[in-house]
Amino acid sequence: MLLTISTTYRPATDLGFLLYKHPGQLQSFELSFGTAHVFYPEASEERCSVALLLEVDPIELVRGRKGRAPEGFALEQYVNDRPYVASSFMSVAIAEVFGSALAGKSKERPDLAETKIPLRAEVPCLPCRGGEPFLRRLFEPLGYEVHATPHQLDAHFPEWGRSPYLSVTLNTTARLRDLLAHLYVLIPVMDDDKHYWVGDDEVEKLLRHAKSWLPSHPERELITNRYLLHKHTLTRVALARLAEEDAPDPDALEESHCAEEEALEERISLNEQRLGQVVAVLRKAQARRVIDLGCGEGKLLKALLEHKEFVELLGLDVSFRALETAHKRLRLDKLPERVRERIKLIQGSLTYRDSRMAGFDAATCIEVVEHMDQPRLQAFERVLFEFAHPRMIVITTPNSEYNSKFEGLPAGRFRHKDHRFEWTRSQFQSWCNHVALQNGYVVTFLPVGAEDPVVGPPTQMGVFTL
Repeated sequence: MLLTISTTYRPATDLGFLLYKHPGQLQSFELSFGTAHVFYPEASEERCSVALLLEVDPIELVRGRKGRAPEGFALEQYVNDRPYVASSFMSVAIAEVFGSALAGKSKERPDLAETKIPLRAEVPCLPCRGGEPFLRRLFEPLGYEVHATPHQLDAHFPEWGRSPYLSVTLNTTARLRDLLAHLYVLIPVMDDDKHYWVGDDEVEKLLRHAKSWLPSHPERELITNRYLLHKHTLTRVALARLAEEDAPDPDALEESHCAEEEALEERISLNEQRLGQVVAVLRKAQARRVIDLGCGEGKLLKALLEHKEFVELLGLDVSFRALETAHKRLRLDKLPERVRERIKLIQGSLTYRDSRMAGFDAATCIEVVEHMDQPRLQAFERVLFEFAHPRMIVITTPNSEYNSKFEGLPAGRFRHKDHRFEWTRSQFQSWCNHVALQNGYVVTFLPVGAEDPVVGPPTQMGVFTL
């Protein structure tokens, strides 16, 4: 079985420093199930590729089953697809052979280990129980461009149909450690099998390699269940631990910060003006199906629900507590059935591709982008403008120039303690024009709140249309 990872980062041969494997050498490693070979099919300043080739010994596999009952019929133990397809053996090899890179360690290039670089992973034969759609459900939310070629069971007998094997290419811009972690966890998930006993230590491995991305993945329950070989007790433990990792309780702090921001803006009734203007823009555009990204406590959704022309409303937020508050604010349990059918709340991340975001007339993102650091903002741009790609997008964010008008807000302080930035009008317009040009949108700018002749409005709005 073979895995190839390539980069066009310059100099591309720095990939060797991240992997602790010299491009000029062939290295072999003895593993419990066979031998792993590492070599570089190409190594230049412009492009570098490393190959991890596994030679699996099926006879040694059977001999190594100490104290375990044989699986399947007798011949199947010796004649199977394990030597030829990427499986949990590949995950073990990644951990054993590329362990330092998987942990994000690099003595020679520590900065590069934390840098997102262009990466391409290729697996010529990958078992995927669920086919290409399932493959995409796993990797596209993580920001990958996915290419898959299915294989027939036998070209001489096309009526037999397709096999569960795919040739897969994954393109992304990410840290090498993240790519390796995704492959480590998701390869056995696609295969839906493991060659070794799954116990409590597998929960720890899953948390170690997936805690930064799995809690907000839309398929996290399925991934966890398959990774742990459908052992429901372990799955429940892992999901509970992931929930703890995802939210040690930042929600209480967030609520406090939001209350401070609302108190600051209350004098000018800015929130009401902001929501009213968003509703007006959406009604004028005759949008009928709207998704509110980072819906929080559901204030915009409540305002939209009052207008019957909005036939489908979806609120998405990463915070369970915020969604619970939104559920209560909207009184979803007490709404008439015909109204209840128009609205839905879901948990998810704005920085991972999610098929649930697609197909809407309009997307709103109200006072959200300023909470994102630069890498998350870039991921959000792709998720919203490239993948979800609604015909209209409405984004609002504070105008930092107006901050001087707020009494009690010290100079240089943001309105909200969790804000990563607050843009001036020119900075916001520059960002909007850039993402609009890249993704085929036209953007117009509207003020929200009373506009000061010198510092402008308290809130700025960008309306993107196709």
